[in-house]
Amino acid sequence: MLKFALPPKSQENAELVARRLDESTTGNKIHETVTVEWNGRPLHVGVIDMPLGDVYYNPATHRIRAQRDHDPVLARGLEADPWSAESQEYLNKLLIGKPANPNETDPDFEALMESLRSVEQQEPGLMTHEGILVNGNTRAAALRKLGRSSIRVGVLPPSFTWDDINAVELALQLRPDKRRDYSYINRLLAMEEQELLGREAADIVRDFHIQLKTFKQERWILGVIRDMIERSATPDGAQLALSDFEGHQENLKELYRTYMKVAGSSQEKAERVKENRIAAIILDFAKTRTRYIGEDFQGAYLEDSLPELFESAAPTADAPAGIAIPGLSVAVAPPADPVVRARAVTDQILRAHATESARHLPDAVREAAQHELAAARKGMRRALDSAERDDRLKKVRQTTAERLDDARAAIDQSVNDLVQALGSNSLDEESFDSALLRVRSSLAKLARQASRGVATRGDGVTWLIKASES
Repeated sequence: MLKFALPPKSQENAELVARRLDESTTGNKIHETVTVEWNGRPLHVGVIDMPLGDVYYNPATHRIRAQRDHDPVLARGLEADPWSAESQEYLNKLLIGKPANPNETDPDFEALMESLRSVEQQEPGLMTHEGILVNGNTRAAALRKLGRSSIRVGVLPPSFTWDDINAVELALQLRPDKRRDYSYINRLLAMEEQELLGREAADIVRDFHIQLKTFKQERWILGVIRDMIERSATPDGAQLALSDFEGHQENLKELYRTYMKVAGSSQEKAERVKENRIAAIILDFAKTRTRYIGEDFQGAYLEDSLPELFESAAPTADAPAGIAIPGLSVAVAPPADPVVRARAVTDQILRAHATESARHLPDAVREAAQHELAAARKGMRRALDSAERDDRLKKVRQTTAERLDDARAAIDQSVNDLVQALGSNSLDEESFDSALLRVRSSLAKLARQASRGVATRGDGVTWLIKASES
């Protein structure tokens, strides 16, 4: 859990807060309070107007936890001194920006500004006696951008610790009526934090309003994301950040479902599918495309479409040349490890993506990474196109067989109808004969297509062709 020293104006703010809280309870003024949940019970705190210039953005807020590493240099400054003007401005940028790309303004933030422009602040924020915002960080950013001078805030008791602050913020955010949710990755981080605090899974899922199976899924996904970030690190300091995965929520959830399904029969195949799908996700392919990556995708499509990447992932020159066969003077090549090769290819794509995004690297280095990613994206697209085409053909073949089964069932029913019609002397022989001729014509068409397109003729196709020729 993130914990920081108190800000430089903490003593001045505490004195100002104490005076304004005292003023709010004297005379004939209506004492405004706001209720927050703390330790499972309601806590009523007084509300005051606080100068915007005296409040601090909370560097530990869950709202932008995943985006903190967006700029590695500023992130280090934030860690060293979260109260400096530069760090507070960085937090302001992250609060305003899109979760997936803090360089762009979030439409939700613009909507919040529009609301505050037309209607005064309806719900108070929340802060400590020292002026650290616990709830309302984004509102403060919007009010500052609108040129307002103050913000209405409830004030937590002076005894509150960082643990208390984090607990209150999380409780406020997880209320079902909250208008603006945490981003996906920040929600995952909040779950992780609660688990690291030693809370039981049953308590966490209740607070987050999810099922236990969803909690397990989200914890697995965050583990995969952290693994990808670690593997993306390059010798020159480039590395992916948590915010790079904000736009892949549905893709990652489908990855989890597919992984668990395949792992039920083969852990090795599940790992291979995971690596291949991660590569496609990093290359920005949508869920509707990555779902074609199955157990045989790598061998049947991907290796042929990305030969250079898989060649560079082959065993090195100092690897064993082969496995000696006892009693013979020959050796055979060691079996290839598809998972190792898949991981190596995924690692190359991860590092290229990290390099492309690293603004501190020379343009030439980043451009080389862009070309590498473009080539990988082109190869992945070819592989997915082939897999999709084969899947479509497979479905067509299945549909043809199903239709023939339906026709067989209809003929079986016709046999029963014929028996009944003959028994009651009600058969329309002319209509019956005409229907049989139509069936013969249809079977002849089916036989012609089968003779042209079926390479390996089984007994059924052979019978059909001979029957049509007689």
